[in-house]
This record gives sequence, C-alpha cells and structure tokens, in this order.
Amino acid sequence: MTRGLTLPHSIWPRLEPGWVWLCGAGPGDPGLLTLHALNALQQADVVIYDALVQEDILSWAPQAEHIYAGKRGGKPSAKQRDISLRLVDLARAGKRVLRLKGGDPFVFGRGGEEAQTLVQHEIPIRIIPGISAGIGGLAYAGIPVTHRDVNQSVTFVTGHDQSGNTPGSLDWASISKGSQVIVIYMGMKHIAQIAAKLIAAGRPLSEPIAVVTTATTADQKVLETTLGQVVDDIAQSGMEPPAIICVGGSVLMRQVLDWQSQAAGQAPRNLDPLNRGRPAESA
Repeated sequence: MTRGLTLPHSIWPRLEPGWVWLCGAGPGDPGLLTLHALNALQQADVVIYDALVQEDILSWAPQAEHIYAGKRGGKPSAKQRDISLRLVDLARAGKRVLRLKGGDPFVFGRGGEEAQTLVQHEIPIRIIPGISAGIGGLAYAGIPVTHRDVNQSVTFVTGHDQSGNTPGSLDWASISKGSQVIVIYMGMKHIAQIAAKLIAAGRPLSEPIAVVTTATTADQKVLETTLGQVVDDIAQSGMEPPAIICVGGSVLMRQVLDWQSQAAGQAPRNLDPLNRGRPAESA
C-alpha cells in the first residue's frame, strides 16, 4: 500500500484535539474505506482499532499511535467498558482520537454504546459510516442481498448476544416468516441452533445458504450449501470465523454473479439460476 495518499480537493472536516471520531473501516478490503475515513486516518494522533481492521489500513496513519482493542469470540478481549472509558481519557488528554471499527460502527459494532458514553462524558464526536460486511462481504461473494425476483425484504440479525449465546430475544419464527432473506452476523458458532430454529419455523431443508469467511480479503472463502446440510458442511469445510451467513434465494445468484471467479477466467455456472426463462433485462 502507498502511504502518501492524497485526498481529492474539497473542504474536509478537521479532527480537532479532544474529539473522537467513530469510523467504519469496511469489511476488510482497504479499497472499501470511505474518503472521510482516509481523512480521519491522516489526522489522528491515536487510532484505537478492532480485530478485523487490516494492517494496510493502519499504514495510512503512520503518525498516530495504534492501540489494539479487538474483541474475538472465545479469546481474551478487552472489556467494552474499558474501551469506552479509554476513549474518554484520550480525548480529555487533548488527543485527536480515531476509533476504527470493522464494517460499520452502528451495525452490530457497539458504536452506539461507545458514542453514548462519549456524549455522556461531554466528549464531542463525529460518526463516519462504513460498508457493513452483511452487504459488502456478500457482494464480494457475488450475492446480492436484494433481488427483485427473490425478495422485497431482508433482515440482519446477530448470531450471539452479550453473553455469547444465541440471542434469546430474537423471535426466529417471526423472522423466518417475515423476511425472505436473512443475513446473520457472527453466527457460525451457533449455526446448529440457528438452523434448527429456522427449520422449526418452517424454512425448507433445501433452502440455499452461503457462508462467507474473511470476506473481501485475499483469504475469503465461500461455502454454498442448504439449511439442512449447513452444520455438517461447515464442520467438513474447516472454515472458521469471522463469517457472514446468508439464508435465502438470493444465494443462488452467486452461480451467475461470482465475479471474482469470472475475473480469474472461469465461466458462470448458470446464467439463469432462478429459472426465470427470460433475459434479465426483461424483468
């Protein structure tokens, strides 16, 4: 990566001393960063970053102190309270603080909690959205989360709650009946319970599922399977988190939209995976 990136001419906001900017770093590929994020990286005195933030992205802030604050399931992690209060302390010390979070800070990223803590302690903030893995990660796998021939609704859910268990507050029966496509963040650990709940709610065993790990990076892997087979297929694949899981007919579109495989010279597997029997432009 080249460090001396120059922003296009515009009036860019200044990261002032004592401020904290909460910024989404996107799902992994540094090219998916926003220009506001790059502007923040070039000004920060301190960057507090999560586990999924790529080293290449951090290289765009060589002048800043880099502080790791990643949280990974099943591994020793910083406590959320400690992270939030450290942001407060750094801001009060007059630092220009960038809180860099994977994906989008307000989509299952605890950005709302951290921002609220800062405001309660009278620390000025700015929010910089990022591309969420549930959209961008699936797009890199060739899966559109919406398609006019498949769905008019999509539901984003988390696969675990604050305790690390499957969220008990989720009404899986209502989600199953009310949304044609379901996108599950952080769901690999509890995929057996999630699949069982969806099947019990009436989703067919044959329903397509895709599991995408380390999305948008060079290590990205994609498993295409079905609701009835997903537990066994994940176990046999050896795939590990972080993962995004998509349940629904839009997964079939990967057969025609797997653009990375096509860029590598492979032909599309099926030009009409939804069996519509007509050109796409006639929809």
